[in-house]
Amino acid sequence: MTTAFGTLPDTLRERVPELGVDLDTWTRRMMRWHFEPETGSPFWVTRRDKLGFDPVKDVDCFAALDRFGLFDKAELRAASARDLRPRGYGDRPFRVFETGGTTGTPCRIVNVTRLAYDVEIYRAVLEARGVAGGDILAMTPSGPHAYGHFVEGLADSWRGAVFAIDFDPRWVKAALRSGGEADAYTAHLIDQTLALLAAERPSLLFTTSRLLLELAMRLPRPLHTYGIRAVCTGGTSCTAAEAEFLRAEHLTGVQWIDTYGNTLVGHALQADAVAGAPDVPDGTGHSYHLPPPFAVLTVVDPADPWREVEVGQRGRVRTTTLLEDLFLPNLLERDSAVRTGPHPWFPWDGVAAVRPFRESADAGEAVEGVY
Repeated sequence: MTTAFGTLPDTLRERVPELGVDLDTWTRRMMRWHFEPETGSPFWVTRRDKLGFDPVKDVDCFAALDRFGLFDKAELRAASARDLRPRGYGDRPFRVFETGGTTGTPCRIVNVTRLAYDVEIYRAVLEARGVAGGDILAMTPSGPHAYGHFVEGLADSWRGAVFAIDFDPRWVKAALRSGGEADAYTAHLIDQTLALLAAERPSLLFTTSRLLLELAMRLPRPLHTYGIRAVCTGGTSCTAAEAEFLRAEHLTGVQWIDTYGNTLVGHALQADAVAGAPDVPDGTGHSYHLPPPFAVLTVVDPADPWREVEVGQRGRVRTTTLLEDLFLPNLLERDSAVRTGPHPWFPWDGVAAVRPFRESADAGEAVEGVY
């Protein structure tokens, strides 16, 4: 299928004008927003005098965010949602989202504008691929998790219906951490999904790569015969061999659109392989690109988190989130990845061949579960 990605960067900037703001300019704007008492959250405003520098005066470009050092996620876990809410949004409704708890106790964040940005950006990508519109089957977490709310917002943007299943990803992770298995709960999720596929004809399926693999093994007939035009995945990763198996055996006639990211950093968008691009060992044939200035992915040397690796090298993912809702500087992620250069569709650096990061050969991996 031919995609209309030639003008996508312009379309994104038209839909979300903030994407056209220079990263250094945006950084200065976010420093004023987050650290001035009139607009900033109590979480950051109360830290301003303890930093040893003045972020409003001294952070004049994105690179200067290094002055914050590495962000300790424990601070976010300990914060109340009310302290994270920017005072500049005091007269606007907000929602509290939580992370999936892959690396421990979940973190809470507040959403005022971020979800709307995500919906506009992702809808533009779906339109470029020719699959926007229709009803959605959401095999995704809901409740406090941003993923389910994002899917609802996307369907609302074109007046589509969302057929959602009951899905608590923490149940599986708790079972795995205690030495149990995920099979029974996964079967529960698949049973719900199969019933909805048989009763409705959704155009899009949103889920995780891990659950897509499980669903594919139990489908009595190909996905496209249910009306599915595209599968959109996020959350858990899969290997190159698993991705090839899905494409070859179960996704004939269905587009597979993957993203990389999480609740704290947002959606890094999939870019398909282009002619002449170098192969990435253990890759799935595409890269992921996070739109600045809202967030930036940096692949760094695991032994030196301030040294960015060269294009084509593997390292640990470090993220910075720069939203009005959320400021998180220099967060070391649970993942490792290969750094890629810009892509014709997304003209900024990306990552490929993402997999869980291990501190050492003896360290345990993060518990992905089914999400």
